[in-house]
Amino acid sequence: RYSAPETEDVEEANERARVLADAKALKKSAVDYMHPEIGIKSTDGACFGRNYFERPSAPEMEEDEFADERADVLADALALKRAAMDYLHPEIAVKSTDGACFGRNYFSRYSAPETEDVEEANEHAQIL
Repeated sequence: RYSAPETEDVEEANERARVLADAKALKKSAVDYMHPEIGIKSTDGACFGRNYFERPSAPEMEEDEFADERADVLADALALKRAAMDYLHPEIAVKSTDGACFGRNYFSRYSAPETEDVEEANEHAQIL
C-alpha cells in the first residue's frame, strides 16, 4: 500500500549502520581532541610499556649527515649575522691579528716600477 512506510533492504541497512558507526567514531575522536583533560582509559598491557627510544624526554637523536648539515647551516647563519652586524655598525672596528694584514707589498703597489718577465727581457736583449 502507498501509505505504508518504506522499508529498506539489507544492503541499505548495512550501509546505514556502517555510516552511523563512522560518524560515532568521528564524534568520539572530536571529543577526545577537544577535551584532552579527560584522558584515555585503557587496560591493555602494551599501553603501560616504556619506550626508551621515542619517549618525549629522550634526547633527540639524528643521523650524522643531518647533524653535519645542521652544523654547516648554523655556521653559515652565524657568518651572515656577523657580516650583517659589520655592515650595519661600521663604527665597530675590525679586529685582526694576522701579520699579513700589516705587511706592505713592495712588488705590486701602484708606485712600483714595472718589471719585465723573462721572455720580455730576452726579447729586449736580442733587440739591443
